[in-house]
Amino acid sequence: MKAIVYDRYGPPEVLRYEDVERPADPGPGEVLVRVRTASLNFGDRAAMRGEPGAIRLAMGLRRPRARILGRAVAGTVEAVGAGVTRFRPGDEVFGEVGQKGFAELTVAKQKHLAAKPAGVSFEQAATLPVAANTALQGVRLGAVDAGTRLLVNGASGGVGTFAVQLAKALGAHVTGTCGGRNAELVRSIGADAVVDYTAEDVTRGTARFDVVFDLVGDRPLAAMRRVLAPRGIYIASFGGGGKVLGPMPRLLGLMARAPFASHRLRPLVAVAKADELAELGEMVAAGTLDPVIERSCPLGETADAIRFIEEHHAQGKFVLTVAAPPPVEPQRR
Repeated sequence: MKAIVYDRYGPPEVLRYEDVERPADPGPGEVLVRVRTASLNFGDRAAMRGEPGAIRLAMGLRRPRARILGRAVAGTVEAVGAGVTRFRPGDEVFGEVGQKGFAELTVAKQKHLAAKPAGVSFEQAATLPVAANTALQGVRLGAVDAGTRLLVNGASGGVGTFAVQLAKALGAHVTGTCGGRNAELVRSIGADAVVDYTAEDVTRGTARFDVVFDLVGDRPLAAMRRVLAPRGIYIASFGGGGKVLGPMPRLLGLMARAPFASHRLRPLVAVAKADELAELGEMVAAGTLDPVIERSCPLGETADAIRFIEEHHAQGKFVLTVAAPPPVEPQRR
């Protein structure tokens, strides 16, 4: 089968599109999925580059242990392992895998998959794992509801475009920050106000927010707290930071301050939950949620797609498509 593989950390040039052995049969509680689409996430770029360096403790110090990249997929069940009761071969599913998703076949845990609604395309479904469930968990951590004044810092990215829509569906008043080229997009998905961070610093404005959902981490915590209402909630969910520890020093500092702060300071580490994925899929089917897809491209062009994302501020999600296998010709007797 074809897959996106890499044997060393580095820039997109380390990725190769080549033949690899198909996965072993699924074990207990596992599902073999024939991938139709996958989506790119920040974690894929971090895994590719091995940065911040601390992640190599889990991924492999000198080289990646998992040679195939990719976490968010949608496709069709090919086979199921012992104890799998929710799916059977032929079912259309989407969900999260622990790497190895950018391939024609991958193995996922049943508990990390949801059934794809009939009215949702494979392209739309692949955007939901990681990005949309991070947005949903962030909105819920902030107890966002009707009348909440929410600031989404980084509103035009994969998580941000979902967070804006989810909050608006709950009746919140949403302000989003983004670059100038993405301002109209953020307005079009429901933001009540848009701040172009290249022209204006939202932390120096007069607006105050009940919840700040920070997906960028480009401002000091003290600056972000200036725009919070009394007893407001600051939610941190971002990458970046130093090449060794990434955002960890800042997140640890936030946690150390949390017990003594008048504001509620909350780091968000999203986890894959099948029930939430199913909920998100139903929202897309109902038209409540509309995934923003900047571009779809063949799986073989993954390196070019990541290069584009690293050089530009992408709008929403990039989707990788995998060609369906040719039909099996019936044997003649």
